[in-house]
Amino acid sequence: MGETPVSAKRPKLLRQFELIEKVRSYDPSADEALLNRAYVYAMRQHGSQKRASGDPYFAHPIEVAGILTDYRLDTATIVTALLHDVIEDTDATPADIERLFGAEVAELVAGVTKLSKLELSSEHLRQAENLRKFILAISRDVRVLLVKLADRLHNMRTLHFIKSPAKRERIARETLDIYAPLARSIGVHRICAELEELAFAHLNPVARDAIIRRLEVLRQQQGGAVALVSQEITSRLHAAGVPSRVFGREKHPFSIWRKLQRKSIGFSQLSDIYAFRVIVDTEDDCYRALGVIHRSWPSVPERFKDFISTPKRNNYRSLHTTVVGPKGMRIEMQIRTEAMDRVAEEGVAAHWRYKNESYGFDAEHQAAAGGRDPLVNLRHLVQVLEHGGDAEELVEHAKLEMYLDQVFVFTPKGRLVSLPRGAMPLDFAYAVHTDIGDTTIGVKINGELKPLRTVLQNGDVVEVIRGGKPVVPPDWRSLTVTGRARSAIRRHIRQTEREEFVRLGRATVDQMFEAAGKTRKDVSLRPALDRFAVTSEEDLFEAVGRGRAPPAQVLEAVFPGLKAAEREAAAARRHIEDGASAKLYVRGGGLTPGVSIHFGECCSPVPGDRIVGILESDGRGLTVHTIDCERLAEFEEREELWRDLQWTPEAERNAIARARVTATIRNAPGVLGQVCGIIGEAGGNIMNLRMHHRQQDFFDVDFDIDVNDAKHLTHIAAALRANPSVETVERTKS
Repeated sequence: MGETPVSAKRPKLLRQFELIEKVRSYDPSADEALLNRAYVYAMRQHGSQKRASGDPYFAHPIEVAGILTDYRLDTATIVTALLHDVIEDTDATPADIERLFGAEVAELVAGVTKLSKLELSSEHLRQAENLRKFILAISRDVRVLLVKLADRLHNMRTLHFIKSPAKRERIARETLDIYAPLARSIGVHRICAELEELAFAHLNPVARDAIIRRLEVLRQQQGGAVALVSQEITSRLHAAGVPSRVFGREKHPFSIWRKLQRKSIGFSQLSDIYAFRVIVDTEDDCYRALGVIHRSWPSVPERFKDFISTPKRNNYRSLHTTVVGPKGMRIEMQIRTEAMDRVAEEGVAAHWRYKNESYGFDAEHQAAAGGRDPLVNLRHLVQVLEHGGDAEELVEHAKLEMYLDQVFVFTPKGRLVSLPRGAMPLDFAYAVHTDIGDTTIGVKINGELKPLRTVLQNGDVVEVIRGGKPVVPPDWRSLTVTGRARSAIRRHIRQTEREEFVRLGRATVDQMFEAAGKTRKDVSLRPALDRFAVTSEEDLFEAVGRGRAPPAQVLEAVFPGLKAAEREAAAARRHIEDGASAKLYVRGGGLTPGVSIHFGECCSPVPGDRIVGILESDGRGLTVHTIDCERLAEFEEREELWRDLQWTPEAERNAIARARVTATIRNAPGVLGQVCGIIGEAGGNIMNLRMHHRQQDFFDVDFDIDVNDAKHLTHIAAALRANPSVETVERTKS
């Protein structure tokens, strides 16, 4: 009934025969020769290498192996623990390991070696990429994770020997963010609790010391009462004919800290610093003991949980209840059998057993204990990997999957689905199957139609209402909490957006080719693929659609000699340009000879607009604005800067200017292509575009279009407004 120490005393190194005896004590079939070879090989390979503590390096793999013998793991796992650093830190190769110790050990060592790189880099993206390899390795064989957890536990026990505070903090943070949740996910509570305490001691020693001092005071005040309560519970159970073992348990400092943070309360408001564990013989006795306790003391409403009939995802099974016990103490109780207690402490490691003259993981024993796949949580992460996305997304989704507590809900056919607490119907739909999530349009909870933002509660029966085809709005991400659901939604959005950009880019390129009197289908786009470093035509069209590849440059890449010819053919119309040549297009009173003329980017004047000039005070010359430009308000009191301007006949007959329009378009397949076609048919040339404000039903697109004059632009806008899929069209002056 005490906390885990933050740093254990340096234990005496396990000698070779002691390690083998520990393994043989639970596995009479252990291969002694293999263990002997591995022990000697590790010592010889690591040789004179030293750890930060000054100990010989080979002490580390031996200690890791010793930790795993406490969990009674098989010979291959112990050998892997002894060899887990030889590939990383010595000249040994994977081929050497396979030749000397067999394929099974070689595969396990290779898996752990890949994971070791996780803590070697402080770069976030590299760490995330190694996390990707990590999850894939441990999803295939849980022994890889068990070795890595023991490795991390020993490293944390000796973390105080590392001199760099920044490195200690990084390793402690990584332990708290990744390794402790992974240990919890497979039910290895003892390792999880010690990792959390060791990390907490390095990350927030002030808070930990404060909690320990409060616990010492509480121990002095209530220590005697705890013993009396244990005796009272035992007495009541024995009187009712329920043999039991009862003992009090004090929460760990980190567990208290996490609860203080989560509930935003003070230490004095915590009611479950002490909990009592009731260990009985059978599952029936668990429920009998619960009845005795509830008849003896009043139970606290909404504080009962049955994890026997609905185990946690890590196979944890127990009854939890809170009562107002002797002397008015609020008592939290956990009622379980000896077998359940071992699974609660050791998780998946509790199912390694000697059976039929061999030793290893016993799936039948796990099933008989009411357990499920110990790696189900990690396989959810593998599905997250399959949805793609960048490395930062993976880290975030991994934390979501590993951290959150759970809620139990049911399908209409009675199938149990466990989800993180706070989960909503879309999380349920994606947990059942990705296709169901993608086609969800509504949900019934306990037979009633409910919004998709409804938070699911224990025992809810959830029925998903599906549509005919996948429709995944971007704002669905706010209606999920699981990494699996969010990654699937991101993947679908990426795919949908790509398809839209490909359609848009293809239509834009076709329009550019048509304007030049060319047909795309008659030529190879290979020169354009090479120029923009893409591998397929779809990638090229996507780049054009996203505005990364100007369509004019695509045309130029395919027809290199066209540029000069185009210039000659277009001599009748030229782009209005800043500088001295601007006087070809603009005239008016007060224009000083030699003054430089610029066309305001704030309003992008085109021939036909009513215009005015402002003489810039910084010597940049004259800037041409449309008469309704918002920036003119800055110069209302400076009449001496204003110049009356108008377009020249040259501008009205032979100039081209660039204008921007913003269209709000219905979000439906093919609409973007229609819009580009309308602009092309109206004689506009799209030079750039940008999509934004994408919603479920509509999105906005900015088009930069080369037009002849304001009348031409008005004609294009009118043609767009005539399309039923276009909601609004406005000229953008910015």
